[in-house]
This record gives sequence, C-alpha cells and structure tokens, in this order.
Amino acid sequence: MNPIDTFNLDIRALSTFVTVLDEGSVSRAAVKLGVSQSAVSHTLDRLRQALGDPLFVKSGRGITPTRYALQAGPHIRQILDDLHSLSSGPPFTPATAEFTFTIAANDYQRDLLLPPLVAALRREAPGIRLQVIPSGIPNADMLRKDVCDLIISPHAPEATDIMQRGLMADRMVVFYDPEKRDAPKDLPEYLKADHIALLFASGEKPGLETSLSTRGLTRRTLVTVSNFSGLPEFLRGTDMLATAPELMSKHLLRDFAWTPLPFDFKPFTLLMLWHRRNQNDPAHRWLRNQVNSVAATMNGLNP
Repeated sequence: MNPIDTFNLDIRALSTFVTVLDEGSVSRAAVKLGVSQSAVSHTLDRLRQALGDPLFVKSGRGITPTRYALQAGPHIRQILDDLHSLSSGPPFTPATAEFTFTIAANDYQRDLLLPPLVAALRREAPGIRLQVIPSGIPNADMLRKDVCDLIISPHAPEATDIMQRGLMADRMVVFYDPEKRDAPKDLPEYLKADHIALLFASGEKPGLETSLSTRGLTRRTLVTVSNFSGLPEFLRGTDMLATAPELMSKHLLRDFAWTPLPFDFKPFTLLMLWHRRNQNDPAHRWLRNQVNSVAATMNGLNP
C-alpha cells in the first residue's frame, strides 16, 4: 500500500464507512455524522482508492454494499472499538465511580428489574445515579445518538451495530378480578368480554393486537391506556379483562387472578440492548452484569 493509501485510512474515514454501511444511504450517513453529503462522498472516494474496491454501488434509488464492504465491516468495527478502548481511561472502580447511567424501559420492565438494580447500586456503587426513560418500541438511534446507555425491551432493532443479550422469558396471560368474574373459559368468551388494551404513547400497538388482526379476530376494547401501570385501577372491581405479561403478577398486578391466553401466542424474551461502541467499556460492562444478575434472581414462568 502506498503512502497516500495509508493516509486515506484515517479514523474519520473508517467511521464514515461504518456509518454508511449501517445507514445504507449517503444522505442519512451525512445527517448522522453532521457533515455534507459531498464530504461523505469524497471520503468514500478516498477509501475506494485506498482499498481498491467500489465499496458501495447504486441499486435503484439507493446504494448497496459490495461483498468486500460486507466482509470488511466487522474488521473495521473491531479496529474502531480497539481505538476507542485506548481512551477509556483507568480501570473502573464501582465504589468510587461518579456518573449517571440512562436506561430506557417501559413500566413493565422498569418495575420488574430496576428497583433491585438500584438496591445493588446503592450497596456497591453509591456514586452511580440511574435515570429511567420510556422506551416505547425502541429504535437503534436511541443508542446511536446517546439518548440512553441501555435499553431493556422484548423488541430488538434490526441493526448490525446494536448488541443484545437475553435476560428472561415471559408470556402474555389474561388478568381479571376474581371477586367480579371467573376466568374466560374459551376464546369466544375472551373475545366477547370488555377489555383494557394498551397503546404506547408513541402510537405503536403491542404484538398481541397484530396477532389477533392476522387471525381475523376482534375483541371489544372498552378502555385503552398508554402503559401497563394504568391497568390495575381500571381492572379492579370490574368484570373486564387485561392481557399482560405473566411476571406482572409478581408486582403491579399481584392483586388479580390470571389464566393463560385462550389462543396460541409465542412467549417472548426480555432483552438488554446496547451500542457496539460500549461493548468493551468497563463501566458499561459492569452495569450490564448487574442487570443480568438481577434478572437471574427472578423466578421462571409458572406451568
């Protein structure tokens, strides 16, 4: 490789390559990087000269990576991660650490996992402050743009730069007030009942609604709330039904009875999601291990 090729492989150029690969678009990469489209195009031209490959070619109105670009992607990411680790500072010491860690989690995940996490932080890392924000149906930009450090959700964005780890399994069940009604005995009785449904504040519907729609089934929704914490007071003292994760029977919906759904609906896994750039960060890794430890103490599903 000649000197000009070596110069063309600077950190900024490699970061531009990874961003274009992730975004699948020069214009979107430019917005994310905060530079002009022409600057991104010029950097790609330098990389093409250095690497001897087109890297990205036109495909309809967009671009598509070449085989070389797809194969080079993981290696370049590792180079950038290694360079990032050089500036990570001294080893992480929980007892003396001072920073705020932001976790995106909806109320179900928040109430289930984060109170025990705070208890662990108070014991072992009292200088770490926890900020909790809602995740809705999360997207990769929440992590890419540092809106949060970690997401806990059953929904994983499809992105090559987002890492994930399974925490625990759960399933949807039907909650009801046993003082006001019995469990629905079959699907027709379930569909005929009045329901309390969930619609996230961002407008997304839970997967249950899509599953019912796909089967051509319709249930009568009398009340719609934007988070699970709205369920108890609407459910209490009524003959309505609320479909929610079974593990909520251990906290928010502990006062109610539950029964399995009267139709097939796959269990789901709560995931911990983070950006690749934090994979080897000592503090981030320690926090992830704490979350995983909390999840490991939770009981499994009932039979």
